[in-house]
Amino acid sequence: MQLMEKDHLDEDDNGKNNNITSTTDKLTMTEAAAQSFFFFLAGFETSSATATFALYELAHHEDVQDKLRNEIDEVLKTYGELSYDTVNEMKYLHKVVNETMRKYPPIPFLVRICTQEINLETTEIIVPKGTLIFMPIFGLHRDPSIYPDPEKFDPERFNADEIAIRHSYTFLPFGEGPRNCIGMRFGYIQTKVGLVNLLSKYKFKPHPQTPYPLSFNEKSLGLAAKGGVHLHIEPR
Repeated sequence: MQLMEKDHLDEDDNGKNNNITSTTDKLTMTEAAAQSFFFFLAGFETSSATATFALYELAHHEDVQDKLRNEIDEVLKTYGELSYDTVNEMKYLHKVVNETMRKYPPIPFLVRICTQEINLETTEIIVPKGTLIFMPIFGLHRDPSIYPDPEKFDPERFNADEIAIRHSYTFLPFGEGPRNCIGMRFGYIQTKVGLVNLLSKYKFKPHPQTPYPLSFNEKSLGLAAKGGVHLHIEPR
């Protein structure tokens, strides 16, 4: 709102000068609306979709669900409360979330613009400056040459030794490089806190209304299951 009224931000409550200016004299209503929409899309829908797909896979893999719940119980018992540090102690939870985003990337593609002409290594392809680049993240994450048996839900793919043998750009749920997602850590913690609270209290089982594997809504910008995801939820 300050950037819409003037070209800078006021000092914060601690007296710190933010020293942030807009690229124009003032932020327009269109620019403000675009930012608000993106914050909502990137900060809410992606995390809720990841949690949904995680619960869906856990419902179909009772052994993985039990192993994760045991880790949650043990860590909460040790620390006595749920906090940022507590969640980061849950190593298997991190693997489960990563495998969920590997199989179900919330944003299934990325679009970038080539900023300078480049000759792609191992090919004879020259990409001119200004070329629009479309990266199919969904396809990359399900490439059997990178992830063997890609339809299988296997959190052990994200053991340290498995990660080390893959190129870092073969896992892109948050993008990579200087334009990667600014909310990556927030997205992780938001999804994990939701899963911890649910799995510590409930058990999830498949519902006949939701098939395995899923089919997806072709009209959705983010990855979304056609017909939604229905699960049986039981108290522990």
